[in-house]
This record gives sequence, C-alpha cells and structure tokens, in this order.
Amino acid sequence: MKVVVYSKQNCCLCDEAKDILRELQVKWEEVDIYKDEQWLERYHLIIPVIEIDGEIVAYGRIHKDVIRKRLQQIRSS
Repeated sequence: MKVVVYSKQNCCLCDEAKDILRELQVKWEEVDIYKDEQWLERYHLIIPVIEIDGEIVAYGRIHKDVIRKRLQQIRSS
C-alpha cells in the first residue's frame, strides 16, 4: 500500500492530516505541491490531499474515521 500526502509548508490542515496518519500508524510519502507546476495546478485549492494506491481518498479537512475505514477496506481486500 502506498500513501501519498500532497501538501505545502506552513499549512495547518496538512499538519492535522499528517497527525491523523501518525495516529493510525500509517507510513506515507509527502509531496510538496510547490515542487512541480502540475501538482500545484491540480491540488493548490484542495490540500491536503491523501492518495492511497493512486486513488484520492480525502482532501481538505481530513477526518480520521474516513481514513481508518478506507485503510481497513484496503487491508481486508
């Protein structure tokens, strides 16, 4: 399972999203959207974005229950 968090520096919602992933004991790769024009164009209005195995599962204000349920679905399939 590959988890990617699209974020930027000094973003309190991004920090909250990463805290949720830490609580759920998930390892992730963080991508700064300002490092690539394509990421910036795609995600600048909706960060943070959490992507699991190439599928966007949550963005904006992240809710732990949504992420937990999605992780359980992936792990049980």
